[in-house]
Amino acid sequence: MRLYVNIDHVATVREARRTDEPDPVAAAAAAERAGADGITVHLREDRRHIQDADVRALRAAVRTVLNLELGAASEIVQIARRLKPYQATLVPERRQEITTEGGLALGGARGRGGASRKIRGAIEQLTNAGVRVSLFIDPDLRTIDRAAALGVPAVELHTGRYAHTWRTSDAALRALRRAAAHARARGLAVHAGHGLTYANVQPVAAIPELEELNIGHAIVSNAIFLGMEEAVRRMRKLVDEAREFISLGAS
Repeated sequence: MRLYVNIDHVATVREARRTDEPDPVAAAAAAERAGADGITVHLREDRRHIQDADVRALRAAVRTVLNLELGAASEIVQIARRLKPYQATLVPERRQEITTEGGLALGGARGRGGASRKIRGAIEQLTNAGVRVSLFIDPDLRTIDRAAALGVPAVELHTGRYAHTWRTSDAALRALRRAAAHARARGLAVHAGHGLTYANVQPVAAIPELEELNIGHAIVSNAIFLGMEEAVRRMRKLVDEAREFISLGAS
């Protein structure tokens, strides 16, 4: 199980004062020292946290891999094409939202896979630039089928519903399990993320088909008290324990 650490909110703190600290590049280095397998950032159209210069600096400094989250806006896609991160995860993006609220809308009869022309164009451009493309989608079987029809190698399952309901119901976890198995059966690499915390990560990390988690807010929040390296180490330990449980069950 790969753990990618999203450092957007390190930049959120910096942008609150429009200064030069805390530095997302330093945060990425600390996360990598503590066992992160990759670094994730979201370059939004409104540049509310991560800036263009951050992505350029991270592309040069990250020693693991860089996963760039982005909407399908032409300007941002072109930045990704130039910088060529290891992975580009296409996400829905609305100016008024506080955080990403759901997966990409791939439904409807709008062409191959049901995706909009903009999304299909972004996938094609990024793929042609040599960037691995993942689609951030809800854990819905039809949406997974549409993603597979678009020819992408990976999907990231939105875990927001699980994050909001895990204390009172296991329905969202069961949906994630079904979706992960279905996506793997369709030949997709399966990732997951959004709202995962130290308290709720292990049941998701224990889903056998999942191979990557993207976690940010919980780690950055805990880093205020623990430091970035210790915050990442504690999340890494939880994820690894969940995967060891799978291995013990299989044996």
